[in-house]
Amino acid sequence: MVFLEFEQPLASLYEQLNKIKQVGNEGDLDVSNMISELNQKIKLKRKEIYSNLTGWQKVQLSRHPERPYTMYYIRQMCNKFIELHGDRYFADDKAIVGGLGDLDGQTIVILGHQKGVNTKMRQYRNFGMANPEGYRKALRLMKMAEKFKFPIVTLIDTPGAFPGVEAEERGQAEAIARNLIEMAQLTVPIVCIVIGEGASGGAIGIGLGDRVYMLENTWYSVISPESCSSILWRSWDFKEQAAEALKLTADHMYDFGLIDGIIKEPLGGAHASPDVMARALRRHIKKNYCRIARTFCGRIN
Repeated sequence: MVFLEFEQPLASLYEQLNKIKQVGNEGDLDVSNMISELNQKIKLKRKEIYSNLTGWQKVQLSRHPERPYTMYYIRQMCNKFIELHGDRYFADDKAIVGGLGDLDGQTIVILGHQKGVNTKMRQYRNFGMANPEGYRKALRLMKMAEKFKFPIVTLIDTPGAFPGVEAEERGQAEAIARNLIEMAQLTVPIVCIVIGEGASGGAIGIGLGDRVYMLENTWYSVISPESCSSILWRSWDFKEQAAEALKLTADHMYDFGLIDGIIKEPLGGAHASPDVMARALRRHIKKNYCRIARTFCGRIN
């Protein structure tokens, strides 16, 4: 298990728990009462820690290395999934994945940012930072959804669009702007969900929908706290103050009327019980695309 800085009290309790289990196994002793007592302490301490998280702590949680990413949710939620590749102009961007999914009998087009589960895969996925071809691939899939009357689900988790020179040469800003224009005109239901980081144009490029939601421990902002700190204070040392000033958490976004709702995470974050989080996400998606379809789009095939 990976523990963040503010979770260190939990780390010491888990260390005690593992030692007690080891002593019980090696000495063939009954330590069930001690284990039960420690588990209760862990539960109470976790509740105490997570009941009053700061903006910066939620940013840290959104980046937790064990947090589930787009492909995990797709595999857990969809009975079948066929990934589709390429933008038909330049290349297949690995930072955005998408395709056709079977969600309990309903065919949907589901797509989102994919960061990668280890160092090698994060490099392969460019840390979830898409190039123009990624946004053009996303648009191709969404236009296909429009043609066949499939609902669209987008899962947002990116530190931003890739800022490299080559991305700008291939029209990064134009690709994002084009997606916004096209998504605004689509007639099929679009449900957008921030599952991790929602930074700048990289997020909004697949984030315009009929309903927009955020998981509880995520953030959505025009700029990251570190970048904001470096601009205002010429240093990353003030990132915690920047996170509070930006008011980027799900609670703030909902209060401002910028999102339609917050999807509660299991105690300890989505990474603590990823299967529980995936089931909750599936229920939420089904409920909302059906509601949108009845309101705006008529019958879904």
